[in-house]
Amino acid sequence: MWTKVGFLFLVVTTAAAGQWKQLSVGTTASFRGLSAVSGAVVWASGTNGTVVRTIDGGKHWDVRVVRGAEKLDFRGIVAFDSRNAVIMSSGNAEDGLARIYATSDAGESWTLSFQATDKGIFFDGMAFWDRQHGIVLSDPVDEHFTLFVTSDGGSRWKVLSPETMPAAFRQEGSFAASNSSLAVRGRSEVWFATGGAHAARVFRSTDQGASWTVAETAVLPKNASIGIFSLAFADANQGIAVGGDYARPAESSVPNVLVTGDGGLSWQAMSAAKAPEIFLSSVVYKLAKHCAGPVGILAGGPQGIISVDTGGTWKQLSRLNINVLAQPEPGVTWAAGPQGMVAVDRDLEN
Repeated sequence: MWTKVGFLFLVVTTAAAGQWKQLSVGTTASFRGLSAVSGAVVWASGTNGTVVRTIDGGKHWDVRVVRGAEKLDFRGIVAFDSRNAVIMSSGNAEDGLARIYATSDAGESWTLSFQATDKGIFFDGMAFWDRQHGIVLSDPVDEHFTLFVTSDGGSRWKVLSPETMPAAFRQEGSFAASNSSLAVRGRSEVWFATGGAHAARVFRSTDQGASWTVAETAVLPKNASIGIFSLAFADANQGIAVGGDYARPAESSVPNVLVTGDGGLSWQAMSAAKAPEIFLSSVVYKLAKHCAGPVGILAGGPQGIISVDTGGTWKQLSRLNINVLAQPEPGVTWAAGPQGMVAVDRDLEN
């Protein structure tokens, strides 16, 4: 059946949810980067230059520390298959912490493809439209957000001109909490979300960042730790955003779930189904077998993983402390978080 949640329409089913299973990965690195190629092939990246990979659905893991990057925090990863991936580190560029590496041999070796050095650069997110074309978001420099693009799979990067970018608010920034404050879709659509200033906003481009529009939201931050942390789009029009205050994860003084029905031109706080007032760092659409579109929403953060159920209300699925979610195929969802936490939910009934 069809259920309206705020301004977002979802197909929902009555299949029972699966069980979240925490896996032994073999490292205590904290993960914010997660890229699930399939139910079997999954990569995660995080602190101390660490990248992990499984090709058998989590039964066994390769743990790698990128040589020369032992002090980096790889908060973004995009994997294309079991052998090829790109990773992005977050930190001040002037301190040598803003870098991008690529591998083509399953992580045995990594090539430094780009290093930013300009003061103010801090990578917040990375996404790819396809195997060749990708984009990286940085916090503002000279009152404009800075973006870099590649057209050769991450081997080379160039900065986009800020001339068509709306100016950043004072103290406005983006968040590198889950590598999902930046989202792409199709061949050219891209969005990114912000916080920290007097109003959290969502920037939107339909031409791979050549031109931009921006929409203010009902999230009105009181400090730098409040804003929108994660975006997901079901199609060109329907999208969802989550966030809150990462400094106070057990509460939220601002709307923590927003929806759009016009491709991000406007956003409304979700009202038909009241979400728990907690900080949410990541959101994905839930997919199910034999359904053409999403069957629900999954979101998570330090307080656990929640979802929209068949009645249009939110329910707690897990108390796991997570930073990021990924769903590569119907019925399989991955999560990663602090202290080497990786978990999977295989909903075999969907």
